[in-house]
Amino acid sequence: LLLHNQMIPFFRDKNFKFIKGDIREYEDLKEAVQGQDIIIHLAAIVGFPACRMNPVMTTEVNVQGTVNLINACAPEQPILYGSTGSNYGVVTDICTEETPLNPLSLYGETKTEAELLLMGRGNTVAFRFATAFGIAPRMRLDLLINDFSSKCLRDGYLIVYEKHFMRTFIHVSDIADSFVFAINNLSEMVDNVYNVGADHMNFSKEAVCNMIAEKTGAFVHFEDIGEDVDKRNYIVSYDKISKLGFETKVSMEEGIDEILSVLKIMDFEDNYTNARYF
Repeated sequence: LLLHNQMIPFFRDKNFKFIKGDIREYEDLKEAVQGQDIIIHLAAIVGFPACRMNPVMTTEVNVQGTVNLINACAPEQPILYGSTGSNYGVVTDICTEETPLNPLSLYGETKTEAELLLMGRGNTVAFRFATAFGIAPRMRLDLLINDFSSKCLRDGYLIVYEKHFMRTFIHVSDIADSFVFAINNLSEMVDNVYNVGADHMNFSKEAVCNMIAEKTGAFVHFEDIGEDVDKRNYIVSYDKISKLGFETKVSMEEGIDEILSVLKIMDFEDNYTNARYF
């Protein structure tokens, strides 16, 4: 119901059309893509906890849904695909678009398979996004920065494992901007994969925690128990997309300040997590 309420203002735009459908249903997709100039493919079960809880649906949505979309689209219709850095798995060097893919979770495996299907189809741009953070009407508090900020405010303390792990982040508004950038530069970008983020947004988990703790006064305890299933511990290069002129706008500090400001007035029970719905 809340999601529906958030969409109501869009219906005032005469160019907005909403189709209630399912990517697993070919006929729904066929209707949705008919006559469209560009397709932005974001449909997925996201994150290893949600995928682990419902592996059958994960494969149906992430892989078979992508096959359905490929079959429903005409070859001349470009597809912009929201992929993920979880495709890389364990990386020891700086991660570039040429780094071999070695996904370690069902989430990474299905997103990798879908990406390969789309790139094999052609007329596609795939974005391997950094870890998202930032405020939104339907705000997920299980994303790392959002989660740490919420717990520091709510509980006054935070327990963190693998503090040395390097992660790379991108604000949700910069993710949206990257799709606009691709639409405006499609001829230069088509049939390519891009890491999307910024070099200055590579942080260790410890550095992020200390930044949030300083702003909230929370106590952070670093523990040796626990692990990231996707083994995301690497520095990512964004040279390929930055050379085309794309730059992120929201810094880590600005994004954290924004999140904390909103969380101070949010109902903490309104805690969206992908895994909660399975």
